[in-house]
Amino acid sequence: MKKKAIIITISVIVVVAIIVGTFMILNNKKSENLDEKLKQYFAYLNEQNYEAMYDMVILNDNISKDYYLSRNKNIYEGIDAKNIQIEIKSIKKNKGIEKIAYNTKMETSAGSIEFDNTAEFIKDENNEYKINWSSNLIFPELNNEYKVRVEKIPASRGKILDRNGKILAEKEDINRSYPYKEIASHITGYVQSITDEELESLKDKGYTSSSQIGKTGIENAYEDRLKGEEGVRIYIENDAGQEISVLAAKEGKRGEDIKLTIDIDLQTKLYEKSKDSEGFFVVMNHKTGEILALVSTPSYDANKFITGMTNEEWDALANNEAKPLYTRFTEKWCPGSTFKPVTAGIGLTSGKLSADDEFYYTGLSWQKNEGWGDYKITTLTEYSGKKNLKNAIIYSDNIYFAQAALKIGEETFTSGLDKIKFNEDIGFELGLAKSQYSNSETITSESILADSGYGQGQILVNPIHMASIYSAFANDGNMIKPYLVYKENKQAEYLVENAFSKEAANTVKEALVEAVENPNGTGHDVKVNGITIAGKTGTAELKESKEDNGDTLGWFNCFTTDNNNPLLIVSMAKNKKSTYLKAIIKTLFE
Repeated sequence: MKKKAIIITISVIVVVAIIVGTFMILNNKKSENLDEKLKQYFAYLNEQNYEAMYDMVILNDNISKDYYLSRNKNIYEGIDAKNIQIEIKSIKKNKGIEKIAYNTKMETSAGSIEFDNTAEFIKDENNEYKINWSSNLIFPELNNEYKVRVEKIPASRGKILDRNGKILAEKEDINRSYPYKEIASHITGYVQSITDEELESLKDKGYTSSSQIGKTGIENAYEDRLKGEEGVRIYIENDAGQEISVLAAKEGKRGEDIKLTIDIDLQTKLYEKSKDSEGFFVVMNHKTGEILALVSTPSYDANKFITGMTNEEWDALANNEAKPLYTRFTEKWCPGSTFKPVTAGIGLTSGKLSADDEFYYTGLSWQKNEGWGDYKITTLTEYSGKKNLKNAIIYSDNIYFAQAALKIGEETFTSGLDKIKFNEDIGFELGLAKSQYSNSETITSESILADSGYGQGQILVNPIHMASIYSAFANDGNMIKPYLVYKENKQAEYLVENAFSKEAANTVKEALVEAVENPNGTGHDVKVNGITIAGKTGTAELKESKEDNGDTLGWFNCFTTDNNNPLLIVSMAKNKKSTYLKAIIKTLFE
């Protein structure tokens, strides 16, 4: 009997132990399940799946589903919460309520936020554990009446400066200011409010619907460096509107100042003398590639895009036939006779042409043969000297350069132009139109090739690219790379080395000097005592046929041969002769 009682007692103990153990295992499993449930809740949050989150919570009677959904969406997305992670610290049970202590980390627009919190799980009417939700599950200090605020502190935009530190653009109070107005607007460009389309593509870079963004010029090209980074504070505000807790803060970063190679005094002088014309001036140091002036006329006041314009003011600007909004130095133009040195450089370098070659023709018109029909090449000036390269430059002989192009041949001519970056982006800070020698892939006829030799045909050249090409005649055949953003002690960089042979470049340079020094030269009226200038005039005809009375483009390109004062100028004015440009340029040397 005694033995039997002991066995029964042991059996009871074992059964009780099994029951207790099973209960404890089940309880632990339930706790483990709650652990996973909490992780799942935050996984849904990272996915911004607020409906799935709602299915995992119990709300107090005074909280609606709409409040829950909007509360979570507005707060988490308002602070740009990302990569939300939790780490479980402990699980405790008290009077049927499971409490899970955990640590939260997240990234926000104001930086990282980390805090400890506790989630309560209670059973719903279906005996299923759910999260007992209130706003302090979002942040411990947050109750349902408090608000999470995001304060954005605008970054101060960087200034745009000339080479001597003079301000071309700066932010004043809430607006931008362009103190040189029309004089520099085509360089600086302007800022305006961001559009919906721009915001959609740039929202990950810190832009908001109230941001201003560079639209044109340097403001646009260097937007990333000029704009800086705005400061952000995320804080909790109580129902009385008082700040009670700062959750995260990121200091703003001032935008970078952009210093240009531009000399605004030189820019101003050229603009004031040419503001009533339709044209441009490009001035470059041909030894370093620094762009000293970029004038496009007529111009506009960039401040008007900041302070606002009336409809009448905008219509007057946008519909002006002279196109003041048009940035002429970034486009491509028919160069006329200023292209003749390029043809000479290609011919001499290739060996298809020599400085001693003479062509024979009489009068002011010429055609290769009767196969050209009525089409003839015409030139303006008869001269008694040899029809060679030097005289053809001095007297600007169209017929010589038409014959020279035919002698060089289409393949050599176009490959020479390809070598000097025709049909290519030359990598300038402002986007430039690509120079071209044809409206298609090749020069399609003999007559177009002949016209191309003296800068007509389908030849179109960007003026900044033209400045680089002309620099080769001053640099033993090497084309300098133009640049606009100032750099201390920058070493000269070539866009194309050996664009022309040294001998070819110097031969062309000597002829260009004669075009100014010789009393019969087309550039003689720009001659200044004590300074040696190499120069070439040009008149481009913009018409479909010889009979048309279309517009003309007057050109003058020149450079100094003195390496102590290296200056290269490319200029153009619509419906004006080169004498207009030479008179302006001469004042720079006097």
